[in-house]
Amino acid sequence: MKVHAFWLLLPLAGALSCSSAGGPVAVSSPDSKINVHIEAGEGGAPRYSIYYEDSLVLEPSALGLTVDSTSLATGLELASAGKVEQVSDQYTLLSGKRAACSYQANRRVMRFKEKNGIRLSVVFQVSNDGVAFRYVVEGEGGRIRSIPSESTTFNFPAYAKAWLHPHAVAQSGWEHTQPSYEEYYSIDIDAGTPSPLGQGWSFPALFRCGGHWLLVSEADVGRQYCGSHLGHLSPEGEYAIAFPQAPERMGPDAPLYPESALPIRSPWRFITIGKSLGAIVESTLTSDLSTPAKIPDASFVKPGKAAWSWVLLKDDSTVFQVQKRFIDYAADMHWEYCLIDAYWDTQIGYDKIRELSGHAQSKGVGLLLWYNSNGNWNTAPLTPKHRVTDPAIRKEEFARVKEMGIKGLKIDFFGGDGQSFMNYYQGLIEDAAAFGLMVNFHGATIPRGWERTYPNLVSMESVRGFEFMTFEQANANQAPTHNTVLPFTRNAVGPMDFTPVCFSEIPNIKRVTTNGFELALSVLFQSGIQHYAEIPEGMARQPDYVVAFLRNLPSRWEDIKFLEGYPGKYAVLARKGQGRWYVAGINGEETIKNVTLRLSGLGSSGSGTLITDGETPREFSTKNVDGGPVELAIKPHGGFVFVTDAE
Repeated sequence: MKVHAFWLLLPLAGALSCSSAGGPVAVSSPDSKINVHIEAGEGGAPRYSIYYEDSLVLEPSALGLTVDSTSLATGLELASAGKVEQVSDQYTLLSGKRAACSYQANRRVMRFKEKNGIRLSVVFQVSNDGVAFRYVVEGEGGRIRSIPSESTTFNFPAYAKAWLHPHAVAQSGWEHTQPSYEEYYSIDIDAGTPSPLGQGWSFPALFRCGGHWLLVSEADVGRQYCGSHLGHLSPEGEYAIAFPQAPERMGPDAPLYPESALPIRSPWRFITIGKSLGAIVESTLTSDLSTPAKIPDASFVKPGKAAWSWVLLKDDSTVFQVQKRFIDYAADMHWEYCLIDAYWDTQIGYDKIRELSGHAQSKGVGLLLWYNSNGNWNTAPLTPKHRVTDPAIRKEEFARVKEMGIKGLKIDFFGGDGQSFMNYYQGLIEDAAAFGLMVNFHGATIPRGWERTYPNLVSMESVRGFEFMTFEQANANQAPTHNTVLPFTRNAVGPMDFTPVCFSEIPNIKRVTTNGFELALSVLFQSGIQHYAEIPEGMARQPDYVVAFLRNLPSRWEDIKFLEGYPGKYAVLARKGQGRWYVAGINGEETIKNVTLRLSGLGSSGSGTLITDGETPREFSTKNVDGGPVELAIKPHGGFVFVTDAE
């Protein structure tokens, strides 16, 4: 028995091995349903294929990368395939879809012969819910090496369909703040469709291949590497890894592509696979594959719910009296936090923030403060600026606000996925942890398992969230469809600060979702700290049972189950917390959706309380359910929540 890093590896007696000379090397999942075949390929260009049971779900796809000017994608000779080993890991997440996580996989390391003094290994790990692989580059000497490109591809069958997020042009958009992963998904398109913005497709990428679902993303991006996405062109459905665009760095001399002394480990590239969308929704592969917690004491990290004035009341609400009112609102709702957004430094000031913090503490509420990530990568004027980029200055700032009683930080407007930004993100999180501060990134990259490595990272935006619905009517019109895609894509890979739940009318905007739809998002979407869009006046107009529901929602979820749905049409999920199952569903279409809730699979009798839409889109209805299957007709653009009785 040998312990390797944080996984327990055990040799498998009689494990899969090389077939006849020159044939493929294979590794299977523990349940043998997923099988990966790796071949040397013509011209020494290794390729891998994935089968689910007897179905080919990923056709031969390329492996390899380039180090400096040496191609490690062609002309390779296999030195050894290694033995298949068992990987076992159990861990706890403070902010995630499941609290107690368990990971089992079979691991096999493909080692290639040295080329120009460089040795490449490809590590495969195959679990019951998917396939992961990463590159390890080793060699002599301590000089800095660069990786200008990867040759990795994901080759989908021609008949595959896709749900993909267009990757934005760097430094485009409002005040040059892209890419911030805030586009609408292209829904149910043919695999191989070029991206509309010309820069490829962001992770995570969802595909349907016949009767199988696959989600492609990456995890465990360390300081050595950059973030990546899928390329613009994917001929015949073969998608290539693309590295960041030239502006996605913190300065002209800051690293864009991976630069490091050897050894260099790439992120895990992973494909979650299953016959049901439940495999996608319930999988924890993003965190399973990530480095365990680096923070020795995370006792200061407290998931929870937050009041927030900005999304409906905008910049003018960041004043002392309004924020005091929102602190009182959070206390009345039994919510743990209140977020004070941009311009607090000029419109309230540090001394008055200290006073608000004291008032909040007296009410049992913690304050969260907004910061601009600033730098040359955006021209956003919002303040405070220039307080977090320089490590020395930010440590002074973190010490100052911590002494004032502040619990966490929302940092906004990042500039991309270059290696320097990957370093910047992790430096911010680590420094915040040193001062006992939680972190929420906005205008940012996607989660890549950092919520496990750094438990004080409680959420990331990286989504076209509710705030967009307040900007233009076209966004509000897209909301029902858009929201039914997110549980199967963006929120499937980590906490998502969408900022849901609005019952009020939006100034100058007609909201097309019902109040039942909005209430359902409080369960459907997961975030370590869930910031609610609704304001005190709107909440006061709701029935007591709705207010009680939002008061009593668990601050942390223990488990998740997919019940039914289809991305772009509808979604029904169940989350467990405080001994109960909370079921939520939304209908993204313009016709009634009939669903049947069978909760016996959750270990529940099905008895509980149902809240649905009432006679009008702005009304609610509720009833007690004694047990058995629950028949529901979800109204167009409507939704529901169902809470089981305590176990």
